[in-house]
This record gives sequence, C-alpha cells and structure tokens, in this order.
Amino acid sequence: MSEKTFYVYILASKKNGVLYIGVTNNLLRRVLEHKDKIIEGFSSTYRANKLVYFEIFKYVKDAINREKKLKDWHRDWKIRIIEEKNKE
Repeated sequence: MSEKTFYVYILASKKNGVLYIGVTNNLLRRVLEHKDKIIEGFSSTYRANKLVYFEIFKYVKDAINREKKLKDWHRDWKIRIIEEKNKE
C-alpha cells in the first residue's frame, strides 16, 4: 500500500487580496478545481485561485490540525509565512 501525502495550502485572489486555506491529498488537482471554479463556494466567489503557499504532511490528521491553526491566525501572520517562501 502506498503512502498518501496531504497538503495544507493557501490560495490568494491577488497580492494582498483574499486568502483561502484548505487541505487536500492532491494539490495539483485541487488547485485546478479552484482555477476552473468546479466547486462553488468561498474561493470561487472571491476568485482565490492562485497558489501562494503549501505545506506537506504524512498524516491527514496533522494536515487538518495545521489547517485549523492557520485559519485562526491573524492575517499578518499568514502574509508573513507566505512571503517567507514566496516573495511574489
């Protein structure tokens, strides 16, 4: 049985725009779903479809816990971790 990889990711509508945080086991597929607005909701409404940050996890429970923590963070903290890894 192969091991799964889980991702916590942040999408943005534009630089300093709306942020969306999610978790998935297939980052490429999920980002394309956001770009193509396949799933209605927050990210499609606010056009948050640019991948600006992600983290990799071995266990889904860890990814979900991290997602919840990031969602509780202040916006400034989220921007800081994005800009540490992605200057643009």
